[in-house]
Amino acid sequence: MTNWIVSGGASARRCTDHETGMSGRQLVRRCKVPLRVAGLALLLGLVSQFSHARDDGRYANSPLKPWFDSLKSGKGPCCSDADGYAVADPDWESKSGHYRVRIEGEWHDVPEDAVITEPNRAGRTMVWPIKGWGGLTIRCFMPGSMT
Repeated sequence: MTNWIVSGGASARRCTDHETGMSGRQLVRRCKVPLRVAGLALLLGLVSQFSHARDDGRYANSPLKPWFDSLKSGKGPCCSDADGYAVADPDWESKSGHYRVRIEGEWHDVPEDAVITEPNRAGRTMVWPIKGWGGLTIRCFMPGSMT
């Protein structure tokens, strides 16, 4: 039986060391930058989801506040993650039972599970959009009377 080291075998090395000519520390430093950028992007995406909704108390005395707080669509509670706002009649439409709404000048299809089916006590068409890293999604949509 022979001893591999004594028989002239090559010393152990990492393939990346030989291919790039970098030391181990240089490789670690080079990998840290993309990891930091990816971590920062993930953190900003999460923060933007939670910082969008705001309840500054201006509607605390409204008789409709408990009703608004209880509204849910198939996507979950409406007022938990997004601020709802009234939509003017020219900014929404219904065709063949499907809704579209214009938000910030751009038309968006309303997902079926975002439509609130209970009677509209506010009387106005309302939408609860959420802006995130993947773009704008509609959490809830409550059609009005289109007068």
